[in-house]
Amino acid sequence: MINSKYLFKIYYIGGNQYYGSQRQLELLTIEQCFLNSLEKKGYISEIKNSQFEFSSRTDRFVSARGACFTCIVEKKPILMEINANMPREMGIWAYSKVPIDFSSRYNAVLRHYIYIVPTPLSYIQKTSGINLSIMETACKELEGQHDFINFSKRESEVINTIKDMNSVTLAVKDDFIIFEFKSKSFLRQQIRRMVKKILELGTGEINYNDFLNLFNNSKLISYQPADPKGLILWDIKFENNIIFTKDPKSIERRDKFFSSKKIEHRLKYNLFRVLQKDNLS
Repeated sequence: MINSKYLFKIYYIGGNQYYGSQRQLELLTIEQCFLNSLEKKGYISEIKNSQFEFSSRTDRFVSARGACFTCIVEKKPILMEINANMPREMGIWAYSKVPIDFSSRYNAVLRHYIYIVPTPLSYIQKTSGINLSIMETACKELEGQHDFINFSKRESEVINTIKDMNSVTLAVKDDFIIFEFKSKSFLRQQIRRMVKKILELGTGEINYNDFLNLFNNSKLISYQPADPKGLILWDIKFENNIIFTKDPKSIERRDKFFSSKKIEHRLKYNLFRVLQKDNLS
């Protein structure tokens, strides 16, 4: 029994069957799937003694490519042994041995999220029109230090809603709008709420003054966040002394799953595109 602490880099797809990342009584979650495999394969005996900790909590339907968790394990990790007992849509693909007091949550220095707007840009342009230039201006407005209380879900406990945004960018790739957000930490639903208001600004549902008023914490503004299915926890960075060992077989397993789903959804896209036509000529 070695009882060493490791930092694991993981991926998962937030499907209908999972109720977010955080453990919940009588509900299937992302954390629970990893814990089940670690227990079954003899890496942990008791969860309460394992110091199991996810670096970031994600809501239901949110996916990840480079999320992380720490855990004290009782033998040296063999990633494919753990992944063999995992659902195909999630797994571990890299690891690093860390000090026993290391925290995947508090030792993270940068979190990187991507949001893909589910509706194609060409469809938005056709139905409502969209001003990408003013959206890019809004992205720059979000950078720096602000009180993001109006860009976050209300919490029952008192928390500090002032955050430093390293960067917010917008790009168009393959007819889809893609946002990138980088910061040391985020408030709950912060990214989805920022996306919601940037899109409303772009389509003319709100004006620029309305957008700027969201930075005024004297007036609390309530609204629904953007669709969680477009959000991806892309990566989490740590200090340079944390060096991950990548497992080629686990990466191959991950990429094979991604490729299979890509082909499946491309088929569905073309199926419905053809069904919209009266003829194929």
